[in-house]
Amino acid sequence: MTIKTQVGIIGAGPAGLMLSELLAAQGVESVVLERKDRVYCESRIRAGVLEQGTVDLLDSIGLGERLHREGLVHQGIYLQFNGNRHRINMAELTGGKCITVYGQQEVVRDLIKARLEGERPLFFEAEALSIENLTSGGNRKPQVTFMHQGRNEVLECEFVAGCDGFHGIARAVIPKGQLTTVSREYPFGWLGILAEVPPSTDELIYSFHKNGFAMHSLRSPQLSRLYLQVDPDDDIRNWPDDRIWSELQIRLGAADWVLNQGPIIDKGITPMRSFMSSPMQYGRLFLAGDAAHIVPPTGAKGLNLAISDVKVLAEVLTVNFTSDNHGLLESYSERCIRRAWRAQDFSMMMTSMLHLDPRSDSFELELQRSRQEFTVSSKAAATALSENYVGIPFDSRIMMPKS
Repeated sequence: MTIKTQVGIIGAGPAGLMLSELLAAQGVESVVLERKDRVYCESRIRAGVLEQGTVDLLDSIGLGERLHREGLVHQGIYLQFNGNRHRINMAELTGGKCITVYGQQEVVRDLIKARLEGERPLFFEAEALSIENLTSGGNRKPQVTFMHQGRNEVLECEFVAGCDGFHGIARAVIPKGQLTTVSREYPFGWLGILAEVPPSTDELIYSFHKNGFAMHSLRSPQLSRLYLQVDPDDDIRNWPDDRIWSELQIRLGAADWVLNQGPIIDKGITPMRSFMSSPMQYGRLFLAGDAAHIVPPTGAKGLNLAISDVKVLAEVLTVNFTSDNHGLLESYSERCIRRAWRAQDFSMMMTSMLHLDPRSDSFELELQRSRQEFTVSSKAAATALSENYVGIPFDSRIMMPKS
């Protein structure tokens, strides 16, 4: 069976689902293909910090109601060095901008609910097998062949959006020589836990310690999300719950402060890396989110960068479908890559400032100490951190209004 639409979207993560809703708001049809089932998509524990621009964009398409009801608005963050905790007042330094703590899985749930209630096509357990006709002219339109319910199906469309993550098919179909990639592996990973216990802090804590980095984040008034720097090749079986809590207490410890402990309901170790691919488009294929770039999680940029990508992509596709201006499509890659490199730079700055690098000598450790002290003592340095953390403004070009 052949299904026809305007935009074929591979991947029902935040990038693919947000793109589908932004296009729907402009009257552009799309079909979303997702290889996992709905339960997996709605329960996968991932990022949880939303930039001001991401919140504003969700509001603009009517999907901010639960976010504002259940999300936790933070006007600052804590940086802790050797047991001394310093608050960065981001709202004060950025003219009132904030972040909102709201789990990625919650964003995905809201987007899936909106798409299904709008009776717009979303196929779960639909694995894309091939993408063809991306550079063909004439009447040959791009086609995505996918497996669904034991049968091969074909999705025919005008454009394909590859929102299928780092290991997806979309980037892999771009011919050798048409894509440049650069990457960096870090000598540490994050052991992350989700604990069924009220948070011990009102705002995120980033802590540097001689044992390594630790972070206290939040997911709700009843759920805490915490991280420890570990060897990326470590085995999670080496970290029983008692050891995790003990090490978190050591690395996050501060005067007159107590770390609440409770049942750990999820834990795992994630290696850290940076990755960039360029360009982010090939013929009628556009890459977005993790399919195009990966940033270390220290700067809380991954989810927000994906949302920024599809905001631009929705704009250029809408203009293409609703006007005679077809040249804007070519601007997509350059506009997104410029922001992605800003996110890479900020994420690496936060990572290098807050992690104990096993390769560092005494000279590099003293430089790291100097950066830490300057960041919390200089208004200019704190402002630069805050502007990046709450999110630089999304691309300011305006979408074409729906006709």
